[in-house]
Amino acid sequence: MHSAFIHNKYLLKRQAIAMTGKFRFYDPNGQLVMFSEQKMFKLREDIRVYADEAKMQEVLSIKARSIVDFSAAYDVVDATNNEHVGTLRRKGLRSMLRDEWEVLNPAGQVIGSLFEDSMQLALLRRLLASIIPQNYDISIGQSVVADLKQRFNIFRYELDLDFSMDTANQLDRRLGIAAGILLAAIEGRQS
Repeated sequence: MHSAFIHNKYLLKRQAIAMTGKFRFYDPNGQLVMFSEQKMFKLREDIRVYADEAKMQEVLSIKARSIVDFSAAYDVVDATNNEHVGTLRRKGLRSMLRDEWEVLNPAGQVIGSLFEDSMQLALLRRLLASIIPQNYDISIGQSVVADLKQRFNIFRYELDLDFSMDTANQLDRRLGIAAGILLAAIEGRQS
């Protein structure tokens, strides 16, 4: 596994003024550890994550299984060794009011969930057009293993990813990072 995935905390920033979605991940010391650029006009989402902005070393890929799917499933693959890490699957209609995803292991079994913090705040966010920052939790079984919290910033999308409560390492950091990118990409299309 690449050294970019060893941290317990990351800051994801999506560039505001760009023709394509550009995502930068920073470690707790503010050092760039990963970069991704979303391709425009792709029928099927195919996001590549690199160790730096030069895009010399691909470290992760996130691919949609189908072209148009309300309950889209995204396979997460470690690009350094072609290992299928797991899948993130959106819960279709249930995500209209409150974002909900399933976290699947490489065998396709549901092991956890990614969900927006509360139904009331989710409804307010949809009505007030992103004035209230989003907050997501990832749980494995009954344990919350990650907190993904959007910072209030009117100029760009920023998301703090905190895996520090996952002391038993139940969640593969690569899946958590892929979740952050998917949330930022979807938020980018919705704004």
